[in-house]
Amino acid sequence: MSKQVQDAYIVAATRTPIGKSGRGYFKNTRSDDLLVRAIQAALAQVPTLDPKAIEDAVIGCSFPEGEQGMNFARIAVALAGLPHSVGGVTINRFCASGVTAIQMAADRIRVGEADVMIAGGAESMSMVPMGGNKPAFNPEIFTRDENVGIAYGMGLTAEKVAERWKVSREDQDAFALASHQRAIKAQQAGEFADEICPVDIIQRVPDLATGEIRYSTRTVSLDEGPRPDTSLEGLGKLRPVFAAKGSVTAGNSSQTSDGAGALILASEKAVKQFDLKPLARFVSFASRGVPPEIMGIGPIEAIPAALKAGGLKLDDMGWIELNEAFAAQSLAVIRDLGLNPDVVNPMGGAIALGHPLGATGAIRAATTIHALRRHKLKYGMVTMCIGTGQGAAGIFEAV
Repeated sequence: MSKQVQDAYIVAATRTPIGKSGRGYFKNTRSDDLLVRAIQAALAQVPTLDPKAIEDAVIGCSFPEGEQGMNFARIAVALAGLPHSVGGVTINRFCASGVTAIQMAADRIRVGEADVMIAGGAESMSMVPMGGNKPAFNPEIFTRDENVGIAYGMGLTAEKVAERWKVSREDQDAFALASHQRAIKAQQAGEFADEICPVDIIQRVPDLATGEIRYSTRTVSLDEGPRPDTSLEGLGKLRPVFAAKGSVTAGNSSQTSDGAGALILASEKAVKQFDLKPLARFVSFASRGVPPEIMGIGPIEAIPAALKAGGLKLDDMGWIELNEAFAAQSLAVIRDLGLNPDVVNPMGGAIALGHPLGATGAIRAATTIHALRRHKLKYGMVTMCIGTGQGAAGIFEAV
């Protein structure tokens, strides 16, 4: 394990609710506005922190264009009311953008370049679709067999994983049902309350009789995706989406979503200076590449690397947030590495809760950090597969 100059502590962690893309809570809400709300809520958790001490904000986004383009990290920092001295940079590692942002912010602190950083992620899949507004692959991808997998749709890669790792349709549907059941149970028990910052949605409706615009506000505080009426029978009726004789359906895949998450990280020096209470210590991070056509197995390579970097073993993990891009790849990872199903996504995953791409890593980090403290666990992990063939994993220690 490489020597660190100093530790990086998470002193605030929060996220917005996750809305369904296209028709949900945030269909008309910009992702930078969601990010502003998350940043402001994170700052509210550390009232003794001088905002001028914040060095920079590293924000992840999978498709930083359109409404979430133009370095929206810096724009959100400004709109959140932070001093002009606070910078902002938008970074992209597709589905691992949010957790990579945390890693980059932590590393700035760990090597002594900063004492206080913001990290997070945001994505509106309602406003910027999967693939972006103008997908344009490099033509070279299609001239070499070893590169063509980069252009495969995510669903097709899940089909390939299901075939190679022998994950049945029945097992995928059962995994999806469990995700919804766990999420509903956690919502009913108030398990998400510590991590979610409520968001006010302003609706504008024209009054045709008077020509005026009527305003109404509602507050949302729960993820929109979990369905209490999900059943094996209902899931079994869904047709495969990506291959005629396949097993991957809309029901056993993650939901496209809108949301944002934000964390504040600080050095030990800043913790003492501003009388902050650490929630967790950032332990380690690893990313690894895998063949693009089976991108879903990325965590199989990243998890052991992150554990090694942290000097830890798999049995040390009391909580694992394994992003459920697809039930097929989630089960392949769980089985291949021998993960304990009881500690993997205890409150449901992206199949039920949603997957706002570049925000997911930050959102699931907030889930992990608060769950560790709530359940008096020591170590937790956030891990996911990544489009074009990568895996990432980050480890946190409750303090």
